[in-house]
Amino acid sequence: MSLDALGDVNWLAIIVAALAYWALGALWYSPILFGNRWLKATGIEMEAEGPPPIIYLAPLVGYLVAAIATGMLAVSTGSDSFGDGLVLGLVVGVGYAVMLAGVTAVFDANKPSPLTWFWITAAFNLLGLVIVGVIVSIWD
Repeated sequence: MSLDALGDVNWLAIIVAALAYWALGALWYSPILFGNRWLKATGIEMEAEGPPPIIYLAPLVGYLVAAIATGMLAVSTGSDSFGDGLVLGLVVGVGYAVMLAGVTAVFDANKPSPLTWFWITAAFNLLGLVIVGVIVSIWD
């Protein structure tokens, strides 16, 4: 793989994949799903006026970088079907996101409930990266 893969990725697919990952996060970490349990597991107290705008922008930038990297891997590996994208997302999700969340959970003694934090965070990133992998693989 080389940086030449950047010229071969479908940039519209990258942007849509990053936005899908971000939208999943908005739902995942909302009070409707896991937001309250995740906040409790981290020990974070949300201010009454709500989070600052950077709390929304920073993840979007991160998901864009993840979508670009996953898109480059899709180009380099020839992933061009739903099945290829599913496997790519699982490999990237388990290989990086889940493992890094696990290491963080083990070594971050400041979280009141690191195991709960791990499961919520790891499952979100795994699902998000599977969605990214599928989008960047099937979108020609």
